[in-house]
Amino acid sequence: MEHSSFISYFSMIRDLRQQGKVLHNLIDILFIAVAAFIAGADDWEIVMEFAKRRESWFKKFLDLPNGIPSISTFQRTFRMIDPKQFEKCFIRWIKEIARISKGSIVAIDGKTVRGAKEGDQEKSPVHIVSAWCNKNSMSLGQIKTNEKSNEITAIPELLDLLYVKGAVITIDAMGAQREIAKKIAKDKEADYVLALKKNQPSLYEEIELYFNSALQDDFKDIQFQHIRTAEKGHGRIEKRNYYLITDISWLQAKKDWFGISGIGMVRCQIEKKGVISEETRYYITSVTSGSLFADAVRTHWGIESMHWVLDVAFKEDQSRIRKENGPENTALLRKMAMNIIKIEKAKDEKQQSYKAKRFIASLDEAYLEKLMIDNILNY
Repeated sequence: MEHSSFISYFSMIRDLRQQGKVLHNLIDILFIAVAAFIAGADDWEIVMEFAKRRESWFKKFLDLPNGIPSISTFQRTFRMIDPKQFEKCFIRWIKEIARISKGSIVAIDGKTVRGAKEGDQEKSPVHIVSAWCNKNSMSLGQIKTNEKSNEITAIPELLDLLYVKGAVITIDAMGAQREIAKKIAKDKEADYVLALKKNQPSLYEEIELYFNSALQDDFKDIQFQHIRTAEKGHGRIEKRNYYLITDISWLQAKKDWFGISGIGMVRCQIEKKGVISEETRYYITSVTSGSLFADAVRTHWGIESMHWVLDVAFKEDQSRIRKENGPENTALLRKMAMNIIKIEKAKDEKQQSYKAKRFIASLDEAYLEKLMIDNILNY
C-alpha cells in the first residue's frame, strides 16, 4: 500500500511481539491509532470500534491481512513499543513539519497524567516533560519521568533528542541547573532563559539584591533594557515590566554558568475585579536583546495552553491507560493528533476548536484523509 512516508518515519520501531503469533502489521496498528486519535478516540475500545466502522477506508492505505486488530492487540502493542524509539520517530517527523528558525521560543515544562494510577496509589507515577514551540504552537517532543522532581534529569535527555539550534529555550526554576544551561548553550547551540527561585539560593539572592538596589536608585549609572506590556482579557488587566541587564561582570556566579550574558527581572501587576496583586520574578539568560528576553518570558506560558488542550480536548487527565509503556506512548499519540489538527487550524479561517476538528474527522472520511495525507503520507 502507498504509505511509504509513514513507513519512513516509524519503521525503525522494533516489533517486540512474539512473531509466531502476530496477525497484524505493526505499521498498520500505528497508522490506525494515529487516525483514530485525530478522529476523537481516547481509549483502545473507541480506537477499535472506529476502525471497524472505517475498515474499507483504512484498506486504501493498509494491507490489514487479518482485518482490524482487537482491543487487546492495541493495548498489548502500545504497552510493548519502546517509547524512546517512538519519541525519536515523532521528533524526526516533527522536524519536517515544524522547522525551528533562529530566535524561535521553545518552552520546556512537565505535566502529570493524573488518571494513570492504580487504585491504591495517591498520585499518578506518570510525569511527562514536553517541549513546545511558540512559532507554530506545536509539541516538539517528550520524555517520561516518574516524579516532577526527576525533571532535572529528564530535561537533558529531551534536549539530546531535539533539533533546536538557534532557538531560545525557556524553562521554569526546576531547570535552572548549570549542566542544563551548558547543554543548551554549548551542545545544542541555542540560547536560554531560565527562571530562578530559591533552589539556587546564593544566585537568587545576589540578583534580587542587585535589582532591589537598582530600583531604589532608579537604575542610576546602570545600563539596562526595559520593555513594558499591558494586556486585557478574561476579566483582568495584566501589566508587565521587563528589565534586562547585560553588564554582569560583578556577578560572582557568572563563571559557573556557561553562556550567561545577562540577568532579568519581570514585575507583574494583575488587576481582577478591583483586586491588585503583584509578583516579581528573576531570570538568568544568554540572550542580550531586551525584546527577545521579554518575548521568551511572555511566551513560555504558552506550553500551559498545550497542557490545557490535552486535558480538555483530548481528555488526557481522564485517561486510565496506565500499564507499562502505555501511558507514555498514548501521550505521544495525543501530541501527534494535536499537532496535525493544529496545522489544519492554522489554515482555517473559521478557527474551529480542537474538539470540533476531531468531531468532523470522526464523521467525514474525506476530511480525515486530507489530514493524514497532508501531514504524514506526503512528508
